[in-house]
Amino acid sequence: MLVLGAAILWSTGGLFIKATHLSAFGISFGRSLLAAIVIAIATRREGFGINRISAITSILYAALLILFVVATKLTTAANAIFLQYTAPVYVLILEPLFYKEKFRLRDLGTVGACMAGMSLFFVGKLPPQDVSGNLLALASGLCFACYFLLLRHTKSRRVNRASSVIYGNLLLVLICAPAGLKVLPRMTSHDTLSVIYLGVVQIGLAYTLFTVAIARGVRSLDAGIIGYIEPVLNPIWVFLVLGERPTQWALLGGAIIVTAVVCHTLIEARRSRTVVDLS
Repeated sequence: MLVLGAAILWSTGGLFIKATHLSAFGISFGRSLLAAIVIAIATRREGFGINRISAITSILYAALLILFVVATKLTTAANAIFLQYTAPVYVLILEPLFYKEKFRLRDLGTVGACMAGMSLFFVGKLPPQDVSGNLLALASGLCFACYFLLLRHTKSRRVNRASSVIYGNLLLVLICAPAGLKVLPRMTSHDTLSVIYLGVVQIGLAYTLFTVAIARGVRSLDAGIIGYIEPVLNPIWVFLVLGERPTQWALLGGAIIVTAVVCHTLIEARRSRTVVDLS
């Protein structure tokens, strides 16, 4: 239930990013500042140490956040979230390079299906901003994959697991400070409440719920599958409240990506259990 709550809160990001008239950098300034404060308070007992690996991870986290916000402003919320969730495809491709593991032929099916799903987001006559938004969303997914891979590194486990999130958000605050401070005097109450929600609830509270769930022993498999509620719900909230309708090709592509990744995760879990039982 904690993971489910986190996924539902994460899924509201597209709606509140779309609902405010602030620029992507203006949103990111306030959102990241508040998120860093909330997560730092929630994980303060683990300290705030940082090393070379966690520093790189922080940069990747900041990059995936700003790329996603900009992508959501340029293209539909459905395109932005589904294309960001192509991260597992990059993980399958890059993991052998990061950790010298063998690339398994059975992974090709998942990669191929997701690539086919990605291509559907570029079908039809797209405005230039949609093409740019889609490409930025893909870049966000790549940063997401590299971020995830570095979290597996042994040095990342020697410091607060949330350090990359805290420092990544603070880095984004510094980058976006000129834009954020410029719009601060002109923010409406609606913009202010949206940014507060995004920082405190959509990132801060959601991340806290997720880490508590993991600390209580939730399996990464279960957390990963439940987490895929985010890309499913994200465009639904935007459609219900703002009326933004993704193309049929985008919905089909998103369905292919989510199905391929979830099926791959379930198959891998079953294979792992079989190996353990045989041993």
